[in-house]
Amino acid sequence: MSSHHIVRDDQEPALIIANGAACSSELLGQLLEWSPFVIVLDSAMERVLELGIKVDVLLGDFDNGFDPEYYRNFQYPLEIVHTPDQDKTDLEKAFDYLIEKGHKAVNVVWATGRRADHTITNMTNIVRFQNNLKIVILDDYSKIFQLPKKYKKWYPKGFPISIIPVGTVNGITSTNLDYPLNNETLTIGYRTGSSNHVAKDGIVLIEHKDGDLLMMECFD
Repeated sequence: MSSHHIVRDDQEPALIIANGAACSSELLGQLLEWSPFVIVLDSAMERVLELGIKVDVLLGDFDNGFDPEYYRNFQYPLEIVHTPDQDKTDLEKAFDYLIEKGHKAVNVVWATGRRADHTITNMTNIVRFQNNLKIVILDDYSKIFQLPKKYKKWYPKGFPISIIPVGTVNGITSTNLDYPLNNETLTIGYRTGSSNHVAKDGIVLIEHKDGDLLMMECFD
């Protein structure tokens, strides 16, 4: 793993490393190459340090005797951001920090796996911050992001796609999927668009009238 990342420009997404299950070194390396700004949550800092990753910001509530100053010996310059608010998760606080600093987009890794409550909260937080920050969560098996009201993208035949509502989403219509939707409603816990596939090489179109809809591009 490279000990530093390449600085491109302010238009590239920031990168947050949370403390869920680790992803492959290949995925992490690709994201680091294109991320000019890296935030690590305090609970993951020791794991990140072992990988030799250059960190810009160490953020968290620093509880249970965590000493952030210790890491200045290994990371310089390092901004330390203490966020003691117990009403928010450290990942939510990292999103708040990026918004305050004017960032428009962020990729997040190590945010799935391990505790299920953390995984669900992290994924649904994508829609909570939608007006201020474009959030993409990635692991070795999926890329998760929020769909706009009209979404178009080229995919190869058979590519696995899941369309997951956060709450209830109405008026969903799709083209070029094995299981098409025609002005239908999906509701989390009752009916979702999980485990669909692209019908043939070409453009997939997904539209919805209201509600918050997540796309999961899956890599089986």
